[in-house]
Amino acid sequence: MFGFHSADGCVIDRGIALHFPGPCSYTGEDVLELQGHGGPVVLRMVLAACLGSGARLAEPGEFTKRAFLNGKLDLAQAESVADLIEASTEAAVRSACRSLSGAFSEGIHGVVEKLVELRTFVEATLDFPDEEVDFLEAHNAAGRLASLRDQLISLLDRARQGALLRGGLHVVLAGRPNVGKSSLLNRFAGEERAIVTEIAGTTRDALRETVQIEGIPLHIIDTAGLRDAADQVERMGISRTWREIESADVVVLMCDARVGITAAEREIWTRLPHAVETLTVMNKIDLAGSAAGRGTGELGVTISLSAKTGEGMGILQIELLRVAGWHPGGEDSFVARERHIRAIVAAQEHLALAFEQRGHLELLAEELRLAQETLGEITGEFTADDLLGAIFSRFCLGK
Repeated sequence: MFGFHSADGCVIDRGIALHFPGPCSYTGEDVLELQGHGGPVVLRMVLAACLGSGARLAEPGEFTKRAFLNGKLDLAQAESVADLIEASTEAAVRSACRSLSGAFSEGIHGVVEKLVELRTFVEATLDFPDEEVDFLEAHNAAGRLASLRDQLISLLDRARQGALLRGGLHVVLAGRPNVGKSSLLNRFAGEERAIVTEIAGTTRDALRETVQIEGIPLHIIDTAGLRDAADQVERMGISRTWREIESADVVVLMCDARVGITAAEREIWTRLPHAVETLTVMNKIDLAGSAAGRGTGELGVTISLSAKTGEGMGILQIELLRVAGWHPGGEDSFVARERHIRAIVAAQEHLALAFEQRGHLELLAEELRLAQETLGEITGEFTADDLLGAIFSRFCLGK
């Protein structure tokens, strides 16, 4: 037991001092960890004593950044530390753990190793053009390129599944007043999160609830009913509805099954962003006397259900998973970020160009080099300092 003292020599607390010598520590450096009895006041006093002795507060993500710079983690593994901390579902935790253990990085390194091998044959052909042996033909360069493209397709699929576990799907419930948007939100939440009344315009602002389906976070947003409103507050709510729709991954356009699709729904449909996928939900089948099901109508994919009884909710959930791009077998995914996906897609494009340039060795060699550098950005082998700063600034303080 050690005594923790303030600058004037007074004992603040008694605790344990643990020394983690480098390079075996988390950061690869010598680390001293102080463990006291806890409590915010005591900890603040111990921290003040440390700062008074010349220490400073760690910057966001500094410990993990030091671990990366000292070779304890590559960049993809370092990012997965933050993803593990922020994981909102058990599936996301498992996916982040796979990335932290190096599964994602191993996949990238496997492709890079084969790229380097192929580049070796290309460079050999360039360096010895007069040799009778055609290195590319002898080592099946075309087949190797095709194999690399297949590997990247598999990596991209697993990365997209992991990105979905990390970020989830933003679902906006839209439609006229009193078609059951708030009832559907409550059904997803499993409790009365939104007020449901027969009075039109009850919902004035966006209500948010996060649920999970197959481990995927669904961020459900209930919005104000869309109509021509005289009330200023309701008009503000409707304006916010359109802003939510613009940033949605999918819009659930709700209709009353008793009256079907009206001119109002058609007008809303025409105003929806073309880039956002829309599902049309015919709600209140319990009152309309119709059955739950899925079909295709004038407004695209249509699901008939009852938010009140829950009949047909499973059909809607399956459709949301389809829109998200989730498929069975995603258990081997790893958490990936948008920059990872962009890098893999860019590498695919370089390989496609390389395949087209098989008869022009200089161009082929350049495309292979660019593909390797692009993949190297994922693990940090080719990474600008400003990108590192942006990545680690999003971490929590210290970690």
